[in-house]
Parts: sequence; structure tokens; C-alpha cells
Amino acid sequence: MVAGIYDIMSHILEQYLSGTDDNTSDYIAEGLMRSLIVSSRKALVNAEDYEARSNIMWTATWALNTLIDRGKATDWMVHMLGQAVAAFTDATHGHTLAAVSGAYYRLLISKSPDAVQKFKRLAMNVWLVCPEGKTDEQVAMEGLETMEQWMRELGLAMNITDCGAKPEQIEGMADACPICQGGYYILNRDEVVQVLKDSLISNT
Repeated sequence: MVAGIYDIMSHILEQYLSGTDDNTSDYIAEGLMRSLIVSSRKALVNAEDYEARSNIMWTATWALNTLIDRGKATDWMVHMLGQAVAAFTDATHGHTLAAVSGAYYRLLISKSPDAVQKFKRLAMNVWLVCPEGKTDEQVAMEGLETMEQWMRELGLAMNITDCGAKPEQIEGMADACPICQGGYYILNRDEVVQVLKDSLISNT
């Protein structure tokens, strides 16, 4: 269940984390993420909570039925990284996505001013981070850290070591990882390797 919940979140983020315009699709995506967070916590307490589970499924439908990718370049690099990890392990899809997200998102924030602004918006509108007295980068990072607290709350894998990955597999994973073009920053192979290496260590 929790792996599926994070896959839904990742689907939304792959579309949300692209573009620089004021796009209605982003407002819809933010609402979907907020709903998912609320329902995930209810389902974690009671996996048979019908309302929570039905809302999670409803959000899953909107997360990949092409509605929120209207006008978006979309990223999908987290999925490429996660699937490369899955090719070398027996880990569940949602857990491999969770395990690589932190390292990839930190790279985006460090490389792209546009990514900083979008992660700042995400922090404020979804994770309810207060921006007062903070730099844009600080707000962006606080939002990412708040998301990771939620991920740990769900019990997701926070590094690829927990998914069964070994350091000697990194080069093969990098070879298996397509590089997407639609996000805020286009990785080269060395950066794919670095993200995977950084994902060996838990973000705590």
C-alpha cells in the first residue's frame, strides 16, 4: 500500500516539477498531493478505511490520466533511476522511487534556479512551510525535508541499500538508466552515477 502511495506521489511530481509558467495543471497537482497526504495518514492508521483508500485510488487515476501533464514538459527522471535500481534488485517499484528521490531532488535544487522556485512553491502550497525570514533555497529544502519525514512516517525505503542495491552495481544501474530531457536539469552519465551513489546513504 505505501509503495503504491509513493508511486502516486511520484507520478504527480514528475509532471509538476517542470515548466516555469503559471499553469492551471500545477494547481490541480498541488490539490491532489495534499489529498494524498491526508488519505495516506488515515490509511496508515486503518488500512480498511474505505474513504481514505477510495480517495487514494481516485488520486491515482488523476495522477496519470494525462490531465495534469497538459502544458507540461514533464520530468520522469526519478522513474528512470528507480527502474534502473529495480533491474538489479527485487525491490518494489514505489520503494525504489522513494530511495532515489532525495538525492535527485537535492541535485535539482543545487543546479537549477527554476527548480528552486518550484520546490519553494511545493514547500509552501503542499507541505505548508512558512517562508518568512528564509531564503528561497532554505524554503525549498525545508519542503523536501518535510516530504522525507512523511516518507519515513509511511515506512518507505529511504536509500537503495535498503532496496538490496550494492555499490558494485552502480555502474550497471547507470548504464540501464535512460536520461530524460523534460526536467529542470538534464543529467549526464557521471551525474546519474553520483545520484545513485548518494542514494546508497539514507537521508536522515
